[in-house]
Amino acid sequence: MPDPDLHAEFYADVPTKRLIAFVVDTVLIVLLSLLVLPFTAFTGIFFFPVLMMLVGFVYRVVTLAGGSATLGMRLSAIEMRDARGQRLGLFLAFWHTVLFSVFFASMLLQAASILMMLTGARAQGLHDLLLGTAAVNRAAGQ
Repeated sequence: MPDPDLHAEFYADVPTKRLIAFVVDTVLIVLLSLLVLPFTAFTGIFFFPVLMMLVGFVYRVVTLAGGSATLGMRLSAIEMRDARGQRLGLFLAFWHTVLFSVFFASMLLQAASILMMLTGARAQGLHDLLLGTAAVNRAAGQ
């Protein structure tokens, strides 16, 4: 993983880009959930937040495992890397999504995670710190 003191460009504007990615991903998850709704015979409308959570979980695992970034992250030119600087595989993408979901469900843990992203040298959330992952700016041409 790049050293934030020697290679600050890898972490420049990452918290802002993560926020943009989160908004884009949320919109995409809502749209995907609406597309899934007819396949539930519209009963999914009664548990739409749960449906969104399930669709979002699959969306995040698949996109993180497939390219080390969700579509929102790709749009904002960031990607997730593990402690060795490698792209995320399925195992790490799954656990990253599990921890992200658990912490998102807890207002206190999510607030702590956001604060860590805003103040940490590597802009890591709590789930990133526990897994040794970080969002970095994607190199040009990737």
